[in-house]
Amino acid sequence: MAVYSMTGYASVQESTGTTTPGTDAKTPAGQLGLEIRSVNSRFLDLSFRLPEDLRQFEPTLRDLLVGRLKRGKVEVRASIENHAASGVSDPSARLLQRLNAVQDSVKAWLPTAAPLSVADVIRISAAEQTGQHDWSSLVMPLAGKALQALLAARQREGARLSTMLLDHITQLRALAQQAVPLIPQLVEQNRQRFLTRWKEAMALTDGATLPEAAQDRALTEATAFAIRIDVAEEITRLSSHLDELERLITKGGEIGKRLDFLIQELHREANTLGSKSAALELTHISVDMKVLIEQMREQVQNIE
Repeated sequence: MAVYSMTGYASVQESTGTTTPGTDAKTPAGQLGLEIRSVNSRFLDLSFRLPEDLRQFEPTLRDLLVGRLKRGKVEVRASIENHAASGVSDPSARLLQRLNAVQDSVKAWLPTAAPLSVADVIRISAAEQTGQHDWSSLVMPLAGKALQALLAARQREGARLSTMLLDHITQLRALAQQAVPLIPQLVEQNRQRFLTRWKEAMALTDGATLPEAAQDRALTEATAFAIRIDVAEEITRLSSHLDELERLITKGGEIGKRLDFLIQELHREANTLGSKSAALELTHISVDMKVLIEQMREQVQNIE
């Protein structure tokens, strides 16, 4: 399965037409445009900006999107460009008769009302032609095309994010491998350093040696200290998390929330590695790991 980003954009348009009364001929009425844009969000958040003529389609559009999208802040915009509004269309005789009758009725009650102008008649005629159009045959097929284009855009962005994440996983594994040979060496160095300091603190005069009980206690304390600074367990867990990340990215699907959890676990292990570090080399490795993990966190937050 593919990995989908929550970021995407799609825009589609289709010309509309009206049937001339008394004939089967269709004349261009305008253009219906639909665009969908989405950004990252913890949940699926839908919003619609539709003209009044298309408000009735909002529930159907919502069902369409909910069926294909799982997460993201999604905005749907629709527009109707009326060609008749930019040109001059001949109003029908029936419309003129109706307007004349309405005007006479209004003037009977409001004698001072301004008469209809030619511009008013043209505007009313254009609005009537637009309102007579049956949008049901266009809106949903066009919405389906827009949704497919959006999914394709989100898939392309998801593929790009996947490549970046896999590259970061490779770099993290390389850093972990750099740390592995340092661990036993650092443990032994710090164990010997602890014993040396203990002996210096308990040094006896006249060349006397430490009592056996004191020596045993020193060895126990040194061993406990060595265990506390041993980061082998953190390296093992970090490698396990990286394996699971790679498996999920390769598998694809709805993996965003699981990836986000694993990134938190990676960050915890890198922090522990830095806090237990007893050598400058391990500190540098921990810092480099946290930089990479933070970059991964930003990328994962865009994955569905």
